Amino acid sequence: MGIWACIGVISPFPFYYFLWNYPQTWVDLCGRGRDPCKFMAMVSHLLKLLQFISLFSVSTLSWPPPLYFWPLFISGQFLNFRVYQLLGESGTYYGVRFGKHIPWVTGFPFGVIKDPQYVGSILSLIACLAWVPFFYILLWILGYIFMIKVESHEDPTTRAKLLLS
Repeated sequence: MGIWACIGVISPFPFYYFLWNYPQTWVDLCGRGRDPCKFMAMVSHLLKLLQFISLFSVSTLSWPPPLYFWPLFISGQFLNFRVYQLLGESGTYYGVRFGKHIPWVTGFPFGVIKDPQYVGSILSLIACLAWVPFFYILLWILGYIFMIKVESHEDPTTRAKLLLS
Protein backbone atom coordinates (compact mmCIF):
# COMPACT_ATOMS: atom_id res chain seq x y z
CA MET A 1 0.00 0.00 0.00
CA GLY A 2 3.00 2.33 0.49
CA ILE A 3 3.59 3.42 -3.11
CA TRP A 4 -0.13 4.00 -3.71
CA ALA A 5 -0.35 6.05 -0.52
CA CYS A 6 2.59 8.17 -1.70
CA ILE A 7 0.95 8.73 -5.08
CA GLY A 8 -2.33 9.64 -3.39
CA VAL A 9 -0.64 12.10 -1.03
CA ILE A 10 1.18 13.97 -3.81
CA SER A 11 -1.59 13.71 -6.43
CA PRO A 12 -2.94 17.30 -6.14
CA PHE A 13 0.38 19.07 -6.52
CA PRO A 14 0.99 18.48 -10.26
CA PHE A 15 -2.60 19.67 -10.84
CA TYR A 16 -2.03 22.88 -8.85
CA TYR A 17 1.33 23.44 -10.55
CA PHE A 18 -0.30 23.10 -13.97
CA LEU A 19 -3.13 25.50 -13.11
CA TRP A 20 -0.80 28.11 -11.65
CA ASN A 21 1.53 28.04 -14.64
CA TYR A 22 -1.00 27.51 -17.45
CA PRO A 23 -4.18 29.28 -16.30
CA GLN A 24 -5.41 30.08 -19.81
CA THR A 25 -5.30 26.40 -20.74
CA TRP A 26 -7.53 25.62 -17.74
CA VAL A 27 -9.96 28.45 -18.55
CA ASP A 28 -10.16 27.19 -22.15
CA LEU A 29 -10.69 23.58 -20.97
CA CYS A 30 -13.51 24.72 -18.70
CA GLY A 31 -15.16 26.49 -21.61
CA ARG A 32 -17.71 29.27 -21.79
CA GLY A 33 -20.22 29.42 -19.00
CA ARG A 34 -18.21 27.26 -16.59
CA ASP A 35 -16.48 29.02 -13.70
CA PRO A 36 -12.84 27.85 -13.69
CA CYS A 37 -12.60 28.46 -9.92
CA LYS A 38 -15.66 26.37 -9.16
CA PHE A 39 -14.44 23.59 -11.44
CA MET A 40 -10.98 23.73 -9.84
CA ALA A 41 -12.63 23.50 -6.41
CA MET A 42 -14.57 20.39 -7.46
CA VAL A 43 -11.46 18.65 -8.81
CA SER A 44 -9.46 19.77 -5.76
CA HIS A 45 -12.05 18.28 -3.39
CA LEU A 46 -11.81 14.93 -5.21
CA LEU A 47 -8.01 15.05 -4.97
CA LYS A 48 -8.25 15.96 -1.27
CA LEU A 49 -10.48 12.92 -0.74
CA LEU A 50 -7.83 10.78 -2.45
CA GLN A 51 -5.21 12.26 -0.11
CA PHE A 52 -7.31 11.46 2.96
CA ILE A 53 -7.99 7.91 1.78
CA SER A 54 -4.25 7.48 1.16
CA LEU A 55 -3.37 8.66 4.66
CA PHE A 56 -6.10 6.55 6.21
CA SER A 57 -4.71 3.48 4.42
CA VAL A 58 -1.39 3.80 6.28
CA SER A 59 -2.76 5.10 9.59
CA THR A 60 -3.05 3.43 12.96
CA LEU A 61 -5.99 5.04 14.69
CA SER A 62 -6.35 5.19 18.45
CA TRP A 63 -8.31 7.20 20.99
CA PRO A 64 -7.87 9.53 22.79
CA PRO A 65 -5.52 11.65 20.69
CA PRO A 66 -2.36 13.05 22.25
CA LEU A 67 -2.73 16.40 23.98
CA TYR A 68 -0.87 18.26 21.22
CA PHE A 69 -3.49 17.17 18.68
CA TRP A 70 -6.27 19.56 19.71
CA PRO A 71 -4.41 22.92 19.71
CA LEU A 72 -2.60 22.10 16.45
CA PHE A 73 -5.66 20.78 14.65
CA ILE A 74 -8.04 23.49 15.86
CA SER A 75 -5.54 26.26 15.06
CA GLY A 76 -4.88 24.80 11.63
CA GLN A 77 -8.54 24.43 10.77
CA PHE A 78 -9.30 27.91 12.08
CA LEU A 79 -6.70 29.36 9.70
CA ASN A 80 -8.12 27.37 6.77
CA PHE A 81 -11.67 28.43 7.59
CA ARG A 82 -10.65 32.07 8.00
CA VAL A 83 -8.78 32.18 4.69
CA TYR A 84 -11.76 30.70 2.86
CA GLN A 85 -14.11 33.06 4.70
CA LEU A 86 -12.09 36.11 3.60
CA LEU A 87 -11.17 35.05 0.06
CA GLY A 88 -14.20 33.01 -0.93
CA GLU A 89 -14.08 30.27 -3.52
CA SER A 90 -12.66 32.44 -6.30
CA GLY A 91 -9.91 33.88 -4.11
CA THR A 92 -8.97 30.49 -2.72
CA TYR A 93 -9.04 28.67 -6.04
CA TYR A 94 -6.74 30.83 -8.20
CA GLY A 95 -9.34 33.35 -9.31
CA VAL A 96 -6.71 36.01 -9.93
CA ARG A 97 -4.80 33.59 -12.19
CA PHE A 98 -8.01 32.84 -14.10
CA GLY A 99 -8.62 36.52 -14.86
CA LYS A 100 -11.01 37.41 -12.06
CA HIS A 101 -10.70 40.56 -9.99
CA ILE A 102 -10.10 39.47 -6.39
CA PRO A 103 -10.01 42.31 -3.83
CA TRP A 104 -6.88 42.55 -1.70
CA VAL A 105 -7.51 41.20 1.81
CA THR A 106 -5.70 42.49 4.90
CA GLY A 107 -7.79 41.03 7.75
CA PHE A 108 -6.35 38.41 10.09
CA PRO A 109 -4.56 36.12 9.35
CA PHE A 110 -3.32 37.99 6.26
CA GLY A 111 -0.58 40.47 7.11
CA VAL A 112 0.24 38.46 10.25
CA ILE A 113 0.98 34.98 8.90
CA LYS A 114 2.61 34.40 5.52
CA ASP A 115 0.66 31.80 3.49
CA PRO A 116 -1.93 31.24 6.25
CA GLN A 117 -3.86 28.53 4.43
CA TYR A 118 -0.73 26.44 3.94
CA VAL A 119 0.36 27.10 7.54
CA GLY A 120 -3.07 25.95 8.73
CA SER A 121 -2.91 22.81 6.64
CA ILE A 122 0.59 22.00 7.87
CA LEU A 123 -0.48 22.45 11.51
CA SER A 124 -3.40 20.09 10.92
CA LEU A 125 -1.10 17.50 9.37
CA ILE A 126 1.43 17.71 12.21
CA ALA A 127 -1.45 17.15 14.62
CA CYS A 128 -1.98 13.73 13.00
CA LEU A 129 1.56 12.45 13.58
CA ALA A 130 0.39 10.10 16.33
CA TRP A 131 -1.59 8.10 13.77
CA VAL A 132 0.14 8.60 10.42
CA PRO A 133 3.75 7.60 9.69
CA PHE A 134 6.07 10.60 9.58
CA PHE A 135 7.10 9.96 5.96
CA TYR A 136 3.57 10.54 4.60
CA ILE A 137 3.07 13.70 6.64
CA LEU A 138 6.46 14.96 5.46
CA LEU A 139 5.62 14.17 1.84
CA TRP A 140 2.38 16.13 2.06
CA ILE A 141 4.12 19.06 3.79
CA LEU A 142 6.83 19.08 1.11
CA GLY A 143 4.04 19.35 -1.47
CA TYR A 144 2.75 22.43 0.33
CA ILE A 145 6.24 23.94 0.54
CA PHE A 146 6.67 23.32 -3.20
CA MET A 147 3.40 25.14 -3.92
CA ILE A 148 4.31 28.03 -1.61
CA LYS A 149 7.46 28.45 -3.72
CA VAL A 150 5.55 28.14 -7.01
CA GLU A 151 2.84 30.61 -5.94
CA SER A 152 5.35 33.12 -4.58
CA HIS A 153 6.24 34.10 -8.16
CA GLU A 154 3.40 35.38 -10.28
CA ASP A 155 3.80 37.04 -13.64
CA PRO A 156 0.64 39.12 -14.19
CA THR A 157 1.15 38.88 -17.96
CA THR A 158 0.44 35.12 -17.77
CA ARG A 159 -3.00 35.56 -16.20
CA ALA A 160 -5.85 34.04 -18.17
CA LYS A 161 -8.53 35.96 -19.99
CA LEU A 162 -11.96 34.80 -18.86
CA LEU A 163 -14.23 33.45 -21.57
CA LEU A 164 -17.41 35.51 -21.53
CA SER A 165 -20.69 33.61 -21.88
